[in-house]
Amino acid sequence: MVPFHSNCDCRFWLGFGIGGDYPLSATIMSEYANKKTRGAFIAAVFAMQGFGILAGGTVAIIVSAAFKARFPAPSYEVDPAASIFPEADYVWRIILMFGAIPALMTYYWRAKMPETARYTALVAKNAKQAAADMSKVLQVEVEAEQENIEQGGNDFGLFSKDFLRRHGVHLLGTTSTWFLLDIAFYSQNLFQKDIFSAIGWIPKAKTMSALEEVFRIARAQTLIALCSTVPGYWFTVAFIDRIGRFSIQIMGFFFMTVFMFALAIPYQHWTLKENRVGFVVMYSLTFFFANFGPNATTFVVPAEIFPARLRSTCHGISAAWGKAGAMVGAFGFQYAEKGIGVRNSLIILGVVNLLGLLFTFLVPESKGKSLEDLSGEGEQENAAASGSRQQENATAAV
Repeated sequence: MVPFHSNCDCRFWLGFGIGGDYPLSATIMSEYANKKTRGAFIAAVFAMQGFGILAGGTVAIIVSAAFKARFPAPSYEVDPAASIFPEADYVWRIILMFGAIPALMTYYWRAKMPETARYTALVAKNAKQAAADMSKVLQVEVEAEQENIEQGGNDFGLFSKDFLRRHGVHLLGTTSTWFLLDIAFYSQNLFQKDIFSAIGWIPKAKTMSALEEVFRIARAQTLIALCSTVPGYWFTVAFIDRIGRFSIQIMGFFFMTVFMFALAIPYQHWTLKENRVGFVVMYSLTFFFANFGPNATTFVVPAEIFPARLRSTCHGISAAWGKAGAMVGAFGFQYAEKGIGVRNSLIILGVVNLLGLLFTFLVPESKGKSLEDLSGEGEQENAAASGSRQQENATAAV
């Protein structure tokens, strides 16, 4: 088996590399989309995760089923050593290796993509290159106006008073909501197997062999993804530009809170065999409203409300706080479940979702607004244009 520290190294490089594509993908899509359909396009980028989840679950089911048929093994309680046979170690390696295929494709296409035109124009101050890049991507002729570019753009830095005054509260809102969301969301994802075992939807681990457990968990998680996770993503795509980011995020956190408390408070009721289906349905609804809610909107909003110079940076900071929340959820739920039980752990997650709802009020609604108006760059451009007109009028009067 691979030592634990090697696995940590893998996670570090995954976050440092592929995780860095979060802000890039969101920013690229936000800066090329129009304001009427921008939310749907950014959300559609994020919704591809749903198909990745289904693909990962399908690969796990196929590989574990194939090895299970080829290498029959007794359950752990019958023979612990024989239930984890040497060939089982190849299963997780094969499943992990399949993930390298989309990663390589991402690397190839990312290397071929130009910088966004807004960044090239407003930050790099190269109007000709921006126009050329836009012409290539949009396949239309775009003329450069270098004199207007020189006057535009927000030049303040991330740690400046101007940024704190204009966007400090917004950054607090995007980081805190993503942090709180991922505590709950990753806790639910990483410990589905424990919850499913606790209510008896899948057998106890000791009654299965290692590969039987992998197969059953993958099948259960794929079913949850198919029926709730993936539809939630695409409900967001369909409605985000109609009802807005703020409304979807509030609604998502609200129903996640309601369903979490509805599962936790009468927890003993759900553990009865005749009530297990109801538990699974309500548990699935928490995933549906996570994705038709804050799991999607926390990805979308940071790519819209910050200035071009700092847009991907602020999105990356928000996403980093999300991953910090995932770490809290992963390790916290593990110890909480053993110390205070599943019921009390679910109550804590309900409180976390409620806090996420409250912090959502720090995030502005971005539906139907241009990126320049949201970031304040539009005001600066208007001021620059007004100054230019006044100078022209003064020159003409002379």
